[in-house]
Amino acid sequence: MSLALSDVQRIARLARIRVTNSEAAALRDQLNGIFRLIEEMQAADTAGVAPMAHAGELAQRLRADLATEPNQREKFQAVAPAVEAGLYLVPRVIE
Repeated sequence: MSLALSDVQRIARLARIRVTNSEAAALRDQLNGIFRLIEEMQAADTAGVAPMAHAGELAQRLRADLATEPNQREKFQAVAPAVEAGLYLVPRVIE
């Protein structure tokens, strides 16, 4: 697939992007280069290749899911204007 100059100008108009004729020609060449690369990649034989998430067989290092900060809930709620059953009370916004 390759784009003509009129295709690029139409796409630019639909996207509401103002481009000059020289800019449109440069964009056409760049887009056609991308399309050629996609065609090359699609032509590669991938039969028998398992999909993978990463090029290397890497394992993510995981850490223990432990709380590292002390619980200061009572301290924070002591200065709150209104608290009930451990929850902050806020004024009603919508009636």
